[in-house]
Parts: sequence; C-alpha cells; structure tokens
Amino acid sequence: MAYFSVFHEYIKQKKKAIGLPFLALCWISFFWGTTWIASKEGVKHMPAMQLVVLRQFFGGIIYLTYFLIKKAPWPTQRQWRNILVLSILNFMLSNGLSTWGVKYISSGLGAIIGSIFPLWIVIISFFRGEKVSWKAVLGLIICFFGICVIFYDYLNDFLNPEFRFGIILSVIATFTWALSSIYIRENRTNFNPYFSLGLQMLISCVAIFGVIQSTGETVPLSEIPAVSWWSIAYLVVFGSVLTFIAFIYALEHLPKEVSSLYAYINPMVALFFGYILFNEPLTVSIAIGGLVTLTGLFLVNKAIKKP
Repeated sequence: MAYFSVFHEYIKQKKKAIGLPFLALCWISFFWGTTWIASKEGVKHMPAMQLVVLRQFFGGIIYLTYFLIKKAPWPTQRQWRNILVLSILNFMLSNGLSTWGVKYISSGLGAIIGSIFPLWIVIISFFRGEKVSWKAVLGLIICFFGICVIFYDYLNDFLNPEFRFGIILSVIATFTWALSSIYIRENRTNFNPYFSLGLQMLISCVAIFGVIQSTGETVPLSEIPAVSWWSIAYLVVFGSVLTFIAFIYALEHLPKEVSSLYAYINPMVALFFGYILFNEPLTVSIAIGGLVTLTGLFLVNKAIKKP
C-alpha cells in the first residue's frame, strides 16, 4: 500500500509538471493572438503611438514596482547597454510599428505579417555568410507562396496609400524583431528577464512620448474614450504582464519545438476574432494562404532551432 501511495503521488506530480507548461502555452497562444484585436480596437479612437506609450508605461511600472519592492539588483553597465538596444528594437520599433500598422490594415493580416520574423533571421544569416539549411530555404519558398496567396485578395487595397503604409510599418516591425532575436542570441546576460522587460518598456515609452509630443500626435487623456482605456488595460494585463510570465515559464519547461507553437496559433486566433468582432475578411484564399505560410514558418523555425 505504501508503495502504491508513493507511486500515485509520483504520477500526480508528473501530470502537474506536464500540465502547467501546456496550460501556459495555451494561455500564450490565445491571449497574444487577441492582443492584435485589442490593439486594433484601441487605435480606432486615438493615435497609435500614444496607445503604445500608455501600454508600455503601465506595464513597465508594474514590473519596476515589483522589483523595487523585492530590492532586486540593478543592471551592470553591460546589461544597461543590452537593455537600451532591446528597448529600441523590441518596443520602440517592433511593438510600436506593429501597433501603428494595424491602424491601417486588419488585425489578422497584422498578426500573419508579425509571425514571419523567422524569415528575416534566415535572410540576415545568409547575408552574414552563415550556412543556411535546405529546410530553411524550402520554408522560405513555401512562405513566399503562401503570402502571395494571402495578398491575392488584397490586390485592390494596394491602391490605397494608407494600406501600403500599414504593410510597410508591419514588415519593418518584423525585421526589427528578428534583429532583436539575433542580438539576444549573441549578447546574453544573466540579468533577470522580467526586470529587463520592465526597464525596456519604460525607456521606450519615454523616448516615444518625447517624439509624439514634439509632433503633436497626442490627444488629451480626458478625450480618450472608455473603449480605448479598456483596450490599454487588456494589453497591459494580458499582453505585457501575465502572458510574458507564462511565456518564460513555458520556455523553461517545454522543448523549444513545442514552446514555439504559439507563433502558429496566434495568427489564427487573430483572424478568427477579427472576423467575428470587426467583420474583417476571412476568405478561402486568406485561410489557405495562412496555412501554407505557417507550414513554411514551421520548417524555418525547425531549421533555426535545430543548431
């Protein structure tokens, strides 16, 4: 009986160890997909970069307050350099431009473009003289074909300058996210990643605020409607805090191939809710092109993560 009891407890612990990381992965897949919807709703009623400033300010304050209470050590000079670079790449450019982009394109299209950043990693690696595997090349070709299928339904929209501008912003955002990924890989430090995120958010929000103040791209806080404040609250709590915690937890407890599955689910979540809530287009071409693109991304990711 004693042996059975110990064995039963062991099985329970194993189920818990496996279940929680997968629960975290499901959380990431759903909520990071819905943040595209929240961003789209928020930028309908206020300047996009002002929304970015408010989101990053409140998110950064939450992280900073926690670590100040815990009396965590501050970054060293080298760590500060990394935080500054990542605040520019991750939050000023990638997060900022992708949020600005969905003001002019659908949230689902923004999510699909946002998911293709691994393609940039392969292209950058190639131009740096690094060896690129056949899986990565095949993935690139498949992705290109899938993107062509997706944009077949948007050909007429390219006549609209605002649509083109939104696409350009979104593509630049994916490029800077790829640069960030490469920079992190080559400049690792042992500084707390959550504390680093909070500092990156605060640095970027101060920089962006200075720019939009000088250009007059702001509205008084009293004029921001309730729906935008709810969008900001959702982006802060679920996009910037809770889901990042789940993300780090999943990375620590799941194989890389499994923990990266969220990247393929996020666009589908954004497409579905964009169709349901905003009546955004969800045609056969977009569905087929999206699946083809995600298949190519799977091959690219596999090739990147294998080394």
